[in-house]
Amino acid sequence: MGSTGLCFYGHCIVMFLLQMITASSEPFIVNGLEGPVLASLGGNLELSCQLSPPQQAQHMEIRWFRNLYTEPVHLYRDGKDMFGEIISKYVERTELLKDVIEDGKVTLRIFNVTVDDDGSYHCVFKDGDFYEEHITQVKVTAINLQVQIHVHPPNTKGVIVECHSGGWFPRPLMEWRDRNGEVIPAASKSHSQGRDKLFNMKISLLVRDSFFKQVICCFQNPLTGQEARTSVILSDAFFSWNSIWKMILGITVSMMVLSIFVSSFLLRNEPKVCRCLWDASRMIGILIMTSSAVTVVSLMVYLQMKQRVPVSDVHFELDTLWVEDISVILCSLMVPATMLISYTYFRLKDWCQHNHSQKDFTSNDRNRCKDQHPNIKQISGDPIEGRARNVRTKEEKDSSVFVSEMWFLRDSCGVCKLGMTVAIKYPLNFDKYILLENHYPESQQKTLN
Repeated sequence: MGSTGLCFYGHCIVMFLLQMITASSEPFIVNGLEGPVLASLGGNLELSCQLSPPQQAQHMEIRWFRNLYTEPVHLYRDGKDMFGEIISKYVERTELLKDVIEDGKVTLRIFNVTVDDDGSYHCVFKDGDFYEEHITQVKVTAINLQVQIHVHPPNTKGVIVECHSGGWFPRPLMEWRDRNGEVIPAASKSHSQGRDKLFNMKISLLVRDSFFKQVICCFQNPLTGQEARTSVILSDAFFSWNSIWKMILGITVSMMVLSIFVSSFLLRNEPKVCRCLWDASRMIGILIMTSSAVTVVSLMVYLQMKQRVPVSDVHFELDTLWVEDISVILCSLMVPATMLISYTYFRLKDWCQHNHSQKDFTSNDRNRCKDQHPNIKQISGDPIEGRARNVRTKEEKDSSVFVSEMWFLRDSCGVCKLGMTVAIKYPLNFDKYILLENHYPESQQKTLN
């Protein structure tokens, strides 16, 4: 009887052990958080995973790792935490919460979250040779509500407004908006990352006129939708430089028009007999002035419109200042240079005409001039009363002068003019005059030889 009872108890123990082995070997899957888990920079992160169906997990190996199985973020084995096998950057930064491990649920807590904690995490439950895992995505977020706006001094191209903000992760969306919330195209966008892998953002805007009196700089985290913004109001004084440049251009054009009128007035003193010469000279003067203005203005517009340096470049303002200085120099030199060209042209033209006038006429020229001046005598030493112009000084005089020599010249219009060399007694010298009006006594009239 005693041996029979002993056998019975032994059979019960074997059956109990078989039930435990069967229970512990029950298949399972691992469930966890679905979708990305957002973690704030510098805060704490909790990742949970659980066996399904729920069952005892104290005897299992629980491993959390990132990319390599052999580099655990946290390891639980044989009923205790294996801190010695954790990779260095997670030492003393992780904790495994096992309050409900008897139901197969554990939670990994990570302290002081950094940018490097962003990525995927594998939770593995292993029972003997059987294991299952769940992968959770973690997204680290960081925002900076401090946004700085810097307004540069105005220049001929407008006003540059720069917006800065650092300490963002991931890289935020950034844009300019007007006071109505409409997006304004940015002139440039740039970003950089420091050693902490946080993004430092910079966005620039080139405001060309006072239409955008208020501009708003916006940064937005693409994961959380959180925004940081600041605005600046631009007064009309920032755009006064454009008015100054318009005034400079207006003064330059006015000076050139004035130069044209002065030149035209001086050309009116030319003899009326050569009206075509006066008209041609005036047209040439206007052409010189217009060509100079078009050349300089075109060069200024080209320099203003051509973008040699992008707005984001540190040398943009230096390039703009160079353009402004060159434009001022061109405007300053345009008027005197144009007047010098005009003066040189007309002086050379007069000199050439004067030299050509000394050439001998052909017989046909003399006959044509005789027909135009039938009553002019050519006797040296006799007086001629009338009005004449000095060839050298352009001085006109009304007097009775003694003629030492009389001659004809032909101007560029083909009109014959009567010239004479006059002897002046005090001081005794000889000057050449062009006869404008003359009066001869009928007794002294004689045709040309």
